[in-house]
Amino acid sequence: MALKKYISPDKTITVYNEDCLKVLSKIEDKSVSLIVTSPPYCIGKEYENLTDDIDSFKNLNKSVIKECIRLLKPGGSLCWQVGFHIKNSVIVPLDCLIYNIVQEINTLLPKDEQLLLHNRIVWTFGHGLNAEKRLSGRYETIMWFTKGPEYLFDLDSIRVPQKYPGKKYSHGPKAGQYSGNPLGKNPTDVWDIPNVKANHVEKTNHPCQFPIVIPQRLIKCLTNKGDVVLDPFSGSGTTAIACIIEERKFIGCEIKECYFDIIKKRVTDAFDGNIPYRPDVPVIEPDLNQKVAQKPGDFKW
Repeated sequence: MALKKYISPDKTITVYNEDCLKVLSKIEDKSVSLIVTSPPYCIGKEYENLTDDIDSFKNLNKSVIKECIRLLKPGGSLCWQVGFHIKNSVIVPLDCLIYNIVQEINTLLPKDEQLLLHNRIVWTFGHGLNAEKRLSGRYETIMWFTKGPEYLFDLDSIRVPQKYPGKKYSHGPKAGQYSGNPLGKNPTDVWDIPNVKANHVEKTNHPCQFPIVIPQRLIKCLTNKGDVVLDPFSGSGTTAIACIIEERKFIGCEIKECYFDIIKKRVTDAFDGNIPYRPDVPVIEPDLNQKVAQKPGDFKW
């Protein structure tokens, strides 16, 4: 039976309305440059089975990650975005489980095909559910692995404004020159990005949608234009939209038909130039006229 799918008019975007393992098994080995995804956390969301638990999470992710490694090109990147499994106010940090799953798989692979962890990116956001018996959670993590030690990382494409743009060397051979990179600074491994809640410009009917800027940053710094990006758990199609913006090819899977329909509409809107999204801009803009504090007394609290 043919897989149900949608292909964009220019054939750069392909989305399957199927179980991801069924789709991944049909994709050519070493054909994907980047995998960006956020799997279900098994916490009872409408797109999950009520019987899903931690063991379900482990088994699903292990199966999918094995397939993803096969599909990744040498030097390709895998970015797995997860939060917490929560039950009765007790949490399980899912990134720890993902790390252990990857290490277990690595023992079965030759060294040049093993996944190596380069960053555990913390995505922090200001709004969310308010917990009653613990501190309210305001972050999730993105595990960035590469297939082997040689990989693409284009830092210049994702630099952010310097905190003190006018800061200069005060002495030495570079006295008077700007001390920071004129293109901006490294954005670090903590990303302060608003999450997609009711009033967010990108909001759809998907209950756990992440902002376009997350896959957009990863796509910009870990791939070249025209490369293939894969999302096994496409949800509302956020990674597909980021690929359209950044001129990459995309393959995605979404098992729920209602979300598959959302993806098709968003992709069509994106090609028509009508997709609403929040640009990748700092939450707080730096003050270009701000002076650098030289002494403790100069700081204003």
